[in-house]
Amino acid sequence: MTIFTHLLANFGTEVLAGYGIGARLEFMLTSLAFAVGIASVPIIGMAIGAGRIARARRIAWTAGGVSFVAVGFFGGFFALNPDIWVNIFTDNAAVRAASHEYLSIVGPFLAFVGLAISLYFSSQGAARVIGPVLAQTARLVFVMAGGWWLTSHGAVSTNFFWLAAVSMILLGILAAAAVRFTNWEREV
Repeated sequence: MTIFTHLLANFGTEVLAGYGIGARLEFMLTSLAFAVGIASVPIIGMAIGAGRIARARRIAWTAGGVSFVAVGFFGGFFALNPDIWVNIFTDNAAVRAASHEYLSIVGPFLAFVGLAISLYFSSQGAARVIGPVLAQTARLVFVMAGGWWLTSHGAVSTNFFWLAAVSMILLGILAAAAVRFTNWEREV
């Protein structure tokens, strides 16, 4: 978010404020994924400790699915009804327009952030967090490289909003791949 704030500052205070309003929604919605994910940690840890790896994985995928659906539902809802969220923060027309655009583009893809956060916590229960951490690192590198490319090609704010959305998809897919392909068997 710090990188996006820096990149969007070039478009003026209205776009930056509009992005900030949308980012607040992301912060709020990630709390849902955090709650689901953190609840999976001890359950998965117990399953791993009991040697029930398949059960641990089912719990991780269930938690990830719940987070994906819950965060995606609210993200999609506010993408379709941005005024409900935006009206809390501003009545400035330019800020509202930027917020509407950001939420309409990014809102549905917040589901992938919910998935990634939940799977990160599930991976903690399995003591295998390197994959989800690397997924977040890949997202950071993607945003930095994409932001540089967009900036050097004179992109508009809409392009940066799409960069944010695609980075969320990348994060979710990479976190899911990390959980899918990481060995959760205990080493003896």
